[in-house]
Amino acid sequence: MSKPPLRIGIVGYGFMGRAHSNAYRRVPNFFDVPYIPVLKAVCARNRARAEAFQQTWGYESVETDWRKLVDRKDIDVIDIASPNDTHAEVAIAAAQAGKAVLCEKPLGRNAAEAKVIVEAAEKAKTPNMVWYNYRRVPAVALAKELVNEGRLGRIFHYRARFLQDWTISKDLPQGGEGLWRLDVSVAGSGVTGDLLAHCIDTALWLNGPINSVAAITQTFIKERQHNLTGKVEKVGIDDACAFLAHFANSSQGTFEATRYARGHKALYTLEINGENASIIWDLHDLHRLQYFDHRDEGKLRGWRSIHITDSDHPYMKHWWVPGLQIGYEHTFVHQVADFLCGLASGNIPGPSFRDGLATDYVTDAVLAAARSGAWEKVAAS
Repeated sequence: MSKPPLRIGIVGYGFMGRAHSNAYRRVPNFFDVPYIPVLKAVCARNRARAEAFQQTWGYESVETDWRKLVDRKDIDVIDIASPNDTHAEVAIAAAQAGKAVLCEKPLGRNAAEAKVIVEAAEKAKTPNMVWYNYRRVPAVALAKELVNEGRLGRIFHYRARFLQDWTISKDLPQGGEGLWRLDVSVAGSGVTGDLLAHCIDTALWLNGPINSVAAITQTFIKERQHNLTGKVEKVGIDDACAFLAHFANSSQGTFEATRYARGHKALYTLEINGENASIIWDLHDLHRLQYFDHRDEGKLRGWRSIHITDSDHPYMKHWWVPGLQIGYEHTFVHQVADFLCGLASGNIPGPSFRDGLATDYVTDAVLAAARSGAWEKVAAS
């Protein structure tokens, strides 16, 4: 029996546009999904670049106005893979048009913006999801299983780092295509809303709500030339951020992100310490989960390096034989597979738009704490 198509309209042709498009193309080859994604249209302001993207990924058509894309009757899903300042307007219009909506992170440039998106999606009762793809790393999904099974016992500590080094040069401009993350009006914030948002979403998923935070931020280069105006302008984003957190389960957290850690391109690590056991995960070794269980026999007690490739590990039965690993791009395939199955069952898995709002409430509180120098409460979503 042939499966019904699900017609995709994507906004944006950058890094995330490629990652999402690859996922749509590959998912039916490896997962028994209830719909077959059809790459119907790509939308971007630069027609020539959009047409090149169309040819590369096999989209049927090109639009240069996202409003026309949203209004098209032959589109079922709007996928927002464009800069942060476009998320709210596109997501709200798509929800009001009755489309399912997938949106890149962070959901909004701030929590107020994200809340309006959530309200529009929930009023329209449209299926929605935020692309926090690290939840779909098999090793991280296994960590979730271990926590849910109570293997770690009471949680005492959660710590996460996300380190990069690509903005160190003072000659790097801000703004425009490729560098919009350095423009606060487009991005909303710097590493807090970009890198730490990933860490926070994973933390909320693994360890539950955060009640309060204390933070410091730093902007090392105070002025940069703006690509769009040609003028030297003040830099409004945070280059580095570190914060402490009180979780609702009484555990404490430490989080750090920077784009000024020379030698690190994308070092994302997390560790959870519990009464009985601990786990560590590292993006650079993403197919492994480090696990220590104090209940092991004393003379054999030690850290285990679990190679996540067996069929009983999350998602792995869909890929290769045990011993052969997968990579970063597969996390997006997993998210599409979960979305399609949830769409058919009527139970869309997280992270939902409301989950995205919860992360934005934390990032707002972190930035407020950095300004005030005091502990700040995190609003409940």
